[in-house]
Amino acid sequence: MLSILVTGGTGLVGKAIEKISNNYNYKFYFISSKECDLTNYEMTNILFNKIRPDYVIHLAANVGGLFKNMNHKVDMFEKNIIINMNVLKCCHNMKVKKVISCLSTCIFPDNTTYPINENMLHGGPPHTSNDAYAYAKRMLEVQSKAYIDQYGDNFICVIPTNIYGPYDNYNLEDAHVIPAMIHRCYLAKMTNKKFIVRGTGIPLRQFIYSEDLAKLILWTLEKYNMKDSIILSVDPSSEVSIRDVANMIAREYDMEHMIEFDENYSDGQYKKTADNTKLRNLYPEFEFKKIEDGIRESIIWFKDNIDNCRK
Repeated sequence: MLSILVTGGTGLVGKAIEKISNNYNYKFYFISSKECDLTNYEMTNILFNKIRPDYVIHLAANVGGLFKNMNHKVDMFEKNIIINMNVLKCCHNMKVKKVISCLSTCIFPDNTTYPINENMLHGGPPHTSNDAYAYAKRMLEVQSKAYIDQYGDNFICVIPTNIYGPYDNYNLEDAHVIPAMIHRCYLAKMTNKKFIVRGTGIPLRQFIYSEDLAKLILWTLEKYNMKDSIILSVDPSSEVSIRDVANMIAREYDMEHMIEFDENYSDGQYKKTADNTKLRNLYPEFEFKKIEDGIRESIIWFKDNIDNCRK
């Protein structure tokens, strides 16, 4: 049986892949930072020699929400650069058949036209709020293409939009927008206080449910035969404002009357609408989970796991 090593295997997307893994005929290895420090090349090399994977899904990264990106730029840049260097080097040395590495639409240029597509990734500087993280992730694509050009390796990058779902990081300061708001609204409900949403709520985003992304990553592994990066995203018509998302979350807690937007906080990038035309042309029948349903399932999971989840 062919094997798949999933780095970042206990994170948001790794757990989603684990959930659906029984539907696929592979032996999966889900590796977390507790099992291997991927910033250490020797440890990474030992891991690869032990597992000798046929395929690698590279999800491991130093990630966080807007405020972590703004306040910890050195860590966001250096740790991601080192992780990616070590993982791809080991994949090449081990002659891995195919590598799927995960980028993000937040790394696209700030000053650009919309919708953004795969060819626009390096067309200008990213938004200053996440530039260190963005450049590190862009270099992952550069490095992948270098291995393709020099050695013919099958190293592909996927570019998802904002991901959410069970097993997310629900930390109030470092989490992405949906899990942070889910946690904040929960605390507001418990203490009968206002549900404070940071920023104006005006920015627009496309959100993809983690299990949908897991299915698309495995589709990319099995069916996507191009060498270029591909955006894995809901349709542009599914774009919603942060205000709309806050209302969806508040509705699940019966807290719609308690929302307050704190405009003293930065909104970050106003929009980063992604064009999923390439995906739709290749996989037109894929059905995405509606965001209302995904948020409801995420809140249920959070309530059931509040004592043990990352927060």
